[in-house]
Amino acid sequence: MFRRINHIVFAIYLSLFTIHLNAQQDTVRYIGTTLSNIDYHHGQLSPAIGVHNIQTFRANRSSAENNWTYSHQPMLAYWNSAFYLEYLSSPVGEHVDRGQTLLMTSKNGYSWTKPVVVFPPYKIPDGTVKEGMKDTAHNNYAVMHQRIGFFTSKSKRLFVQGYYGIVLGMKDDPNDGNGVGRVIREVYADGKFGPIYFIHYNHAFNEKNTSYPFYTSSKDKGFVEACNELLNTPLLVQQWVEESDRNDPLIPLRKDYKAFNYYHLPNGNVVGLWKYALTSISTNEGKTWQYNPTRAPGFVNANAKIWGQRTSDGKYATVYNPSEFRWPLAISVSDDGLNYKNLLLVNGEITSLRYGGAYKSYGPQYVRGIQEMDGMPPDKNLWVTYSMNKEDIWVSKIPVPVKEKADRYVNDVFNEMKDGTELNEWNIFSPLWAKVEIEKINSTKVLSLKDSDPFDYAKVEHVIPSSKKLVAEFSITPQQNSFGLLDIEFTDAKGAPCIRLSFDSTGSFITKAGYRNKSLTKYRPNETLNIKVELNTETRSYAVSINGGKPNSNIFFAPVATVDRVVLRTGNTRRFPDADTPTDQDYDLQNADARGKEAVYYINYLKTKAQ
Repeated sequence: MFRRINHIVFAIYLSLFTIHLNAQQDTVRYIGTTLSNIDYHHGQLSPAIGVHNIQTFRANRSSAENNWTYSHQPMLAYWNSAFYLEYLSSPVGEHVDRGQTLLMTSKNGYSWTKPVVVFPPYKIPDGTVKEGMKDTAHNNYAVMHQRIGFFTSKSKRLFVQGYYGIVLGMKDDPNDGNGVGRVIREVYADGKFGPIYFIHYNHAFNEKNTSYPFYTSSKDKGFVEACNELLNTPLLVQQWVEESDRNDPLIPLRKDYKAFNYYHLPNGNVVGLWKYALTSISTNEGKTWQYNPTRAPGFVNANAKIWGQRTSDGKYATVYNPSEFRWPLAISVSDDGLNYKNLLLVNGEITSLRYGGAYKSYGPQYVRGIQEMDGMPPDKNLWVTYSMNKEDIWVSKIPVPVKEKADRYVNDVFNEMKDGTELNEWNIFSPLWAKVEIEKINSTKVLSLKDSDPFDYAKVEHVIPSSKKLVAEFSITPQQNSFGLLDIEFTDAKGAPCIRLSFDSTGSFITKAGYRNKSLTKYRPNETLNIKVELNTETRSYAVSINGGKPNSNIFFAPVATVDRVVLRTGNTRRFPDADTPTDQDYDLQNADARGKEAVYYINYLKTKAQ
């Protein structure tokens, strides 16, 4: 009895000593005070100003080109003046069915090519059995699983990687060290690909029982040299740990820490990051680590990836889900790569999960940026990619330096602004079927919001200086009045709205008045409404003037202390899912493949000033 108590006391002491020891040495930590609120998709976080969220792939089961509805684990590179995005896919759900890996490219990060298969489905030899299991392969195909997608060699050649894992029964995993092996191929400057080779096998496979040759058989000496370079880079092969044999001597840290990524500090030390915001420091390029990866003090993160990198301004950023769920997606900034001081929103939306499937978690998740050797976009901004609901693929452009406070009131007349700069300070959420973009209409530049997506919406918002009294003026030209919706909201820093004006689907321009809506005027297609709003948070009152008419006075539908953002959105506020939503959705939404009529709204200007 006393011996057991002594053991418990010793264990507690050891744990406290370890925490104290880690506190005395270099480690990543969050020293800010902002935390996310899981009851809101945006976590009540203030946005990093100017973030552009762009959907690159939208799953659709009726698509003639790609009808698989599980899409996940995207990776990103910038090479040969283009973005390269790799992701894996399965027909329905995670770790089931067959798998493949696809690749997309973009010159600007906004318009993307259609995905092409870079690693096709791989047939598992019939009769394959995993040690300790009864299930036997018969007409089975591999399931793909990879934590690293790209490698740019010192010779500036780009390679894409994949991993063929084996799943033979329920609750089996492809990343248990019992798969087939890792494959690699070159991406050529003309958009074509080199042949597929295995670069690393699992214990039961070799050149004789696999369908692709081993890399050493290539007659391209430069290709072989690049593969050897990859194999001899500990920080890269460390990212193979989950799929490799459990005692693979190639892997420096052979423990069950998942989704490794890294960045360098100015003194040459390497910061390592894993799922659950585990962290450690290496002084020798990842050959060894100063301490077993431990949770970074202050960081909130669960079983989803966290991404860290040095940004072009010499600071550092981590991008991750700061909750026990996979929303919101947020960014934290550090001056020294160790002490992270703030928490800002990147993507606070959750698209409707249209297709049920195994382990399809809600939210923007599994974020990855561009690792150190894989290029720097010419705009010097931070670009990341992630999946939404393990179904659709997105990228986000986060302006560098990361900015959280508006230093001016907005005065954007889009036709008078320099081309390509119009949306620099706007935050946008732009699905493929609900696009946000600058267009020229009758030789006049406008901000265009288009929406034909029954399950998503277009959204833009502008952060303004925190205001108790505000005058806002904007001009909107709806192209229809019998369908569609456009909400205009004024919110505080946490995203709570106090005023909501709407172009509804009955041809009415309305305002939310408590439980009910109040009609302000009727509107017609292609008719411009010049709207002025004067508000006062202390009296909770506002007045709306339309086309210079008499002001219509109203009361806030919800109180706020200040107004900090103006938001335009082509759909209703979403509150599903929430923290109590069942974990797994095993059903498809009704008419999940359908596309609706396209509602279009043109915004000519937005001007704000203190009252």
